Amino acid sequence: MIEAVWIVFAFGLGFGVRLIGLPPLIGYLGAGFALAAFGDRVGVGPQDSVILNHIAHLGVLLLLFTVGLKLKVRNLVRPEVIGGGILHFVFSCLVFLPGILLWLDIAFNEALLLAIALSFSSTVLAAKVLESKRELRAFHGRVAIGVLIMQDLIALLVMSVASGNVPSPWALLVFALPLLRPLLYRLLDASGHEELLVMLGLLLALAVGGQGFEAVGLSSELGALAFGALLANHKRAVELSNSLWSIKEVFLVGFFLQIGIGGLPDANAILFALVMALLLPLKGILFFFLFLFFKLRARSAFLSSVSLTNYSEFGLIVASVVLPQWLVPLAITVALSFLVSAPLNRLAHPLYERFSRYLVPLERNIRHPDEQPVSLAGADILVMGMGRTGRAAYDHLCRKGHRLVGLDSDPVMVDKSQLEGRRVLYADAEDQVFWQSLQMPGVNAVILAMNDAEAKTIACRKLRERGFTGLIVSHAMYDDIALRITQAGADYTYLTMAEAGVGLAERVLQHRAGEQA
Repeated sequence: MIEAVWIVFAFGLGFGVRLIGLPPLIGYLGAGFALAAFGDRVGVGPQDSVILNHIAHLGVLLLLFTVGLKLKVRNLVRPEVIGGGILHFVFSCLVFLPGILLWLDIAFNEALLLAIALSFSSTVLAAKVLESKRELRAFHGRVAIGVLIMQDLIALLVMSVASGNVPSPWALLVFALPLLRPLLYRLLDASGHEELLVMLGLLLALAVGGQGFEAVGLSSELGALAFGALLANHKRAVELSNSLWSIKEVFLVGFFLQIGIGGLPDANAILFALVMALLLPLKGILFFFLFLFFKLRARSAFLSSVSLTNYSEFGLIVASVVLPQWLVPLAITVALSFLVSAPLNRLAHPLYERFSRYLVPLERNIRHPDEQPVSLAGADILVMGMGRTGRAAYDHLCRKGHRLVGLDSDPVMVDKSQLEGRRVLYADAEDQVFWQSLQMPGVNAVILAMNDAEAKTIACRKLRERGFTGLIVSHAMYDDIALRITQAGADYTYLTMAEAGVGLAERVLQHRAGEQA
């Protein structure tokens, strides 16, 4: 079975690169090139590449659908997203175009399309990395995803103009999609919590969104993203996203495999990819200074820029439509950019901490849209992370008469908690500027309820470094993570599932004691 060959290559190389500290997706890329080199010896033929491309396409649609589930449209209508995305596209084309014309003996139109393809950043890689670090809803994550959506829309426009394909008049019905939201909400409410919920996600992402948009001459990727965004405000959007997680991850392996399996490059393709890789830092630097221009702080600008420092799979889609002769060189370029970008993203926070003293002076001396609170006066307990665990802890202590303040890096969660009457402020525990300026004179206890283990570890370390001697309590899912948090300075780290079991047992004892009384 050809699927067995794909799985063996993907797991083997993915596991191998993980052992040396690199993300498995780099191994999947390598597996694709290995299949291209040795495919005839293991029974992989051209017809199998067609199947793999289809699986990869489904993975991209599911990824964009889940990104849409976490997307708020109001986050796109921001100067740094619209202005940063458009200006970066224009400047990138102006940088790449002269060099391509001087270096390569090709026509102006072909050079322009090639420059456009190189100007985009990878939605798949950025979304996957941000999701794995649980930073999709952090300020820098929302800025990066917003810019990527702007780029994807530009790419769709370029493909339509360059290929001569005009959307059907029925495409105007897209503007009526918000009218479907009540119906979609009812379907989501009625779908339960098991396999029917998964089927609803597949229906909306692949059939209604993907195939439906293609039927009217629009991009299936845009359709999947749009239908996810329609459900983003529903209370079960996160549950729907989680239910699709495993399917999406498996299909996305196909995406990384198919980049490499498209064909082995010649010397000219490799040289082109190497030169483009050397120019890759220019993309990140340009993004960084554009974000500073639009009033972001250095940290947000840096983290957003790192997420966008790569070349895009959408460039391959553009090439497949209007530049088929450049498909293999661009595939090598994209793959090489992933090799650089993936580990860079993994080290983004430590890198910022190391270079922040050089980056912070570059900020504009104005009010920034991502400014964070500096004073927690009036509170004796701080709750960091206002998900279900954080809200439950906050409400319980509030009923006991304590004065509390909550912090969260998700503005949507902040707004929700404030509407429900809690004192909650926006803040990112992994931002060292936040810790340097934080004032918490009356706080004597801190509850760490964030989802991300790294964020809890950093928060513990920063609290102790700034001289906080009060109680720090956290929770964790696994023993090794609990140990890391405790070593960073927490007084108590509770295992979430174990504490849930203790709570259930206590309920039984209370009930039996009540019966005996």
